[in-house]
Amino acid sequence: MSLFVKKTIGEVQEDLEDPERSLRRVLSAWDIAVMGIAVAVGAGIFSVGAQAAAKYAGPSVIVSFIIAAVVCGLAVMNYAEFASTIPVSGSAYTFSYVSLGELIAWIIGWDLILEMMMAASVISKYWGIYLSNVFQFLHVDLPTDIPLPGGLAFSWPPVLIVALFTVLLVLGTKLTSRVNGVLTVIKIAITLFIIVAGSFYVKLSNLTPFVPPSQPSGSDATGVMTQSLFAFLSGAEPTRYGAFGLLSAAALVFFAFIGFDVVATTAEEAKNPQRTLPRGIFGGLALVTVLYVAVTFVVTGMVSYKQLAAEKSPSLATAFRLVGANWVGTIITIGILIGLTTVIMVLLLGLARVVFAMSRDGLLPRGLSHTSRRGTPARLQIISGVIVAVIAGLANVDQLAEMINIGTLSAFVLVSFAIPVLRRRHPDLPRGFTVPWSPTLPIISGVLCLWLMANLAVETWLRFVVWLLLGLTLYFAYSYRNSRARQDQALQAEGDGSAGPWGLAAAVLVGVAALAIAVVTVMRLAGPGGLAGLSGGLAWILILAPVPGIVAGHVALTRTGSAGAGTRTVLTTLATGYGAAAVAVVFGIVHVLAVL
Repeated sequence: MSLFVKKTIGEVQEDLEDPERSLRRVLSAWDIAVMGIAVAVGAGIFSVGAQAAAKYAGPSVIVSFIIAAVVCGLAVMNYAEFASTIPVSGSAYTFSYVSLGELIAWIIGWDLILEMMMAASVISKYWGIYLSNVFQFLHVDLPTDIPLPGGLAFSWPPVLIVALFTVLLVLGTKLTSRVNGVLTVIKIAITLFIIVAGSFYVKLSNLTPFVPPSQPSGSDATGVMTQSLFAFLSGAEPTRYGAFGLLSAAALVFFAFIGFDVVATTAEEAKNPQRTLPRGIFGGLALVTVLYVAVTFVVTGMVSYKQLAAEKSPSLATAFRLVGANWVGTIITIGILIGLTTVIMVLLLGLARVVFAMSRDGLLPRGLSHTSRRGTPARLQIISGVIVAVIAGLANVDQLAEMINIGTLSAFVLVSFAIPVLRRRHPDLPRGFTVPWSPTLPIISGVLCLWLMANLAVETWLRFVVWLLLGLTLYFAYSYRNSRARQDQALQAEGDGSAGPWGLAAAVLVGVAALAIAVVTVMRLAGPGGLAGLSGGLAWILILAPVPGIVAGHVALTRTGSAGAGTRTVLTTLATGYGAAAVAVVFGIVHVLAVL
């Protein structure tokens, strides 16, 4: 049984013709460009440049933004070709399903759910914080947090904004796009005003040295978990400033450009997608790049990067405060509030479209993919809104923010590598846009994105591994059995469904590993020190324990062919193995954090 069964172009066309599970084409190139600007220009435009200048690159952060824009542009070209060739919902998930196969598509879809769900929750939470700041400016005494039993607190502003945009999205994508357009124009106007105001305080002396000399970053306080994966694997001493600092800043500011992959999820709702999607995506990216470079020039020209480095949380507002223009801080807060508003809207739309596509393919329950008479996945939009509202209203989401970055980059990598595959498998498909110099340019794009991933923290990678393991658990427990592509292509008809001795070996090995992990969990939770008291050796044993059973399970799965009892047993074994592995990796994370 192949794990890489591919969705055919014919099946994609059938999805578009299903009246109960298709979306209305109502978006123009302008609508798509505005969506890209709306999701990319959020609070980050007022903070990320100052943070990157202070911690990593100094004035050369301007070059870091240009590098990040080029890398993003390369990745966006791949999205533009896919979206104009296969104009359906799902973005990187659907593109990977057609070119690379189901398992890769599932992993990408699962990553996109992580990216958009966490991003919408985190940004909704910050929206509530900035709303409370506006209340303070207006001298309005209105508490935004409601105490709950058990030391918890419920923040109502994030729930309010998520509920508002969930209703708008249920009423129709075009209506949402109009509201988004108005707010985005206001946001850009505020940004331009701040750029002009800041330019009067720029001193060219603050831009020298343009590339500050390299110096050790001092990782004693943060330890192993917060250094980059590249530094961890290579043993290189973490540094800031200099050439490596400039590249590290590029990895940080790259995430100011994320969002154009979200725009690609609207491909099924674009009018004449072969023309409107590439124009909208590239137009939005160009304007976003100009705005970010201009803001970064202003903030690094207003004050020295050393002054910014001395601040706890440097931002554009910090620069205006340091030059005595405190009045601009109020305008910046209003700009951030409006900026975050549009980001939340587009992320909620993108989250629902990815889950909609996965549901339509049978990898998630099919009932989620029904569309309303307004041509929107109303049921799914409401469920997504409720989940995001609960996370934003109750959870402390600060530690989950970096998960957004690695989920986005993993999607960029696979979409880049999928372009040459699509060209080879479907050379005659009509394309509204083609990536030049394929396969060289797509491969370069994928490698650059991998490099940026290597500059993310070790802790982020470990959390990402846990998320992937949970996703594989769900895939083998549900999605593999219910895949429409697998059923339509009748792959289960091959073989006799018997896994033979490999199936028995996998079940025994996984069972022993899962039992050991369960016993250790109970003992550590009941004993002193909890999970943090776990020894390093035992943590590694638990992490590696499910591996032999998982390997045997995959061998057994390749030897089965039908949907018989043997196949179901192997799938259950694999789901159990990946679930146990996820728990074991959590043990490892808790142990490392405890000993730092």
